[in-house]
Amino acid sequence: MKLLVTGGCGFIGSNFIRWLLHSRPDVSVTNLDLLTYAGNPENLSDVEDHPRYRFVKGSICDSTLVDELSEGVDGILHFAAESHVDRSLYGPLEFVKTNVEGTTVLLEAARRKKVRRFLLVSTDEVYGSLPETGVFVETTPLAASSAYSASKAAADLMTLAYRRTFGMDVVITRGSNNYGPYQYPEKFVPLFISNALEGKECPLYGDGKNVRDWLHVLDHGKGIWAAFEKGKAGEAYNLGGGNERMNIEVARVLLKACGRDESLLKYVADRPGHDRRYALDASKAHADLGWKPEVPFEKGLMDTVAWYREHGPWVARIKSGEYRNYYEKHYGKAVRT
Repeated sequence: MKLLVTGGCGFIGSNFIRWLLHSRPDVSVTNLDLLTYAGNPENLSDVEDHPRYRFVKGSICDSTLVDELSEGVDGILHFAAESHVDRSLYGPLEFVKTNVEGTTVLLEAARRKKVRRFLLVSTDEVYGSLPETGVFVETTPLAASSAYSASKAAADLMTLAYRRTFGMDVVITRGSNNYGPYQYPEKFVPLFISNALEGKECPLYGDGKNVRDWLHVLDHGKGIWAAFEKGKAGEAYNLGGGNERMNIEVARVLLKACGRDESLLKYVADRPGHDRRYALDASKAHADLGWKPEVPFEKGLMDTVAWYREHGPWVARIKSGEYRNYYEKHYGKAVRT
């Protein structure tokens, strides 16, 4: 089986490719990644010489390149995205270009080249925010709150439109908040771990009581593959971890695991349009795909802390240059740097 994976040098994509190459000897992967700030080829340095792996640097908006790479492939798994809500506050058009235009370019290539299946990796954020009770199901209306989630919702709708208009075999997965190794440290979990290990203040939005459902990145990758292999064409599947936690609860666990107390905790002004709660009903994926998350949340968090502790040079290389400029622009003087 020949696959085209987009955004494979990012957090979720790199973990997925590594797992797939080790788990499926019948699969070869071409990884198309532009290597923007969060795309790091070092994430896959251990498989760069693998006989069933090929890396191509390029943009998903380059229709000529995408057409070439889509020739003769059995499936496209589309991970590539601008993915950080905070950054979408400053450059929403970048999110539209990558997440909407790029997805459409890939869909067009898949249609012209008759690719058997197209899978879009989406997010629970397309549903918007939940009150204190209730869960998102796959038929929950999309009600995105940010430029990021709106661009992902548009990609979802475009993908479904290609199913209805052209009869293409498409599948969508909507994952909850991921954590694990190789995550770019602008996101909540690696930001807290890396700052705490350095003895720096850790910024927490608002009152810290926003609720997220956490899913280990390897469980997420296995769910994506289950959807690719077993999912029904034209369907979406929620991939939730079943681990609802308030951000302040996760923050306290991470600080303790890093040997720090709450004096490093720094409450900062809440993000505009910050969704209060996410919770996914993943029973459809459990029943139809035979998938369930396997990594216990507490163990997964401790393993993640250990990984960042052991990979200090990786973190240090990332937390310089562009990352530092963004961090200081976004948090300003609210947090000591």
